[in-house]
Amino acid sequence: MSDTSNEAPRRRGRPPGSGKAKIVKAESPQAPSGAAVEEVPSPVAEPARPSVRPALREDPRLAAARRAAEIRGHFQGNMDDGTDRFAAPMPPEGWTYEWKRKSVMGMEDHSHMTNLKRAGWEEVPVDLDADHRSMMPPNWSGNTIERDGLVLMMRPSVITEEVRQIELRRARGQVQAKEQQLNEAPMGQFERTNKDQNLAKVKKGYEPIAVPRE
Repeated sequence: MSDTSNEAPRRRGRPPGSGKAKIVKAESPQAPSGAAVEEVPSPVAEPARPSVRPALREDPRLAAARRAAEIRGHFQGNMDDGTDRFAAPMPPEGWTYEWKRKSVMGMEDHSHMTNLKRAGWEEVPVDLDADHRSMMPPNWSGNTIERDGLVLMMRPSVITEEVRQIELRRARGQVQAKEQQLNEAPMGQFERTNKDQNLAKVKKGYEPIAVPRE
């Protein structure tokens, strides 16, 4: 017969001593040869636990007051009125700020931006001061101020006023041309005057336009 039949059956599972702390022999230099040696477990260094409370460099009450002042400055008025997404800081003296279209449905309108540049408009840099930087998130990589496809642009106030006067004269000229067409009758038709007074009258009025709120 084979000798394997007399062997003890093997136990299944983890071998004995597995998972236990490592044992090292501590030998004393003064112990005689052949003396009993004490076995002690080797020390295992525990990882340092991170501090649960981070160190505060300033008084939390002062930090809260400072942050509250910053939040109040974002409202540009009463907090009950809410915030205006398009409220911009005061422009420097001699300059005009206006929001201009930059993109439509995420696509930049290069032709329109080129026309704005020719008209004297340029992007307001975000790094002018703290008020301008607060309009964009801290991780903003650009140097412009943008909102919903619009970009804040600037132009000298003198140029802006001259352009407004040109547009005003153009609009008044169009109204006067229409009034002249109404008051003048073509050849062969009855005159549109009665006792040297025009029969066609155009009334003009000015009233505020209601701005819808979201």
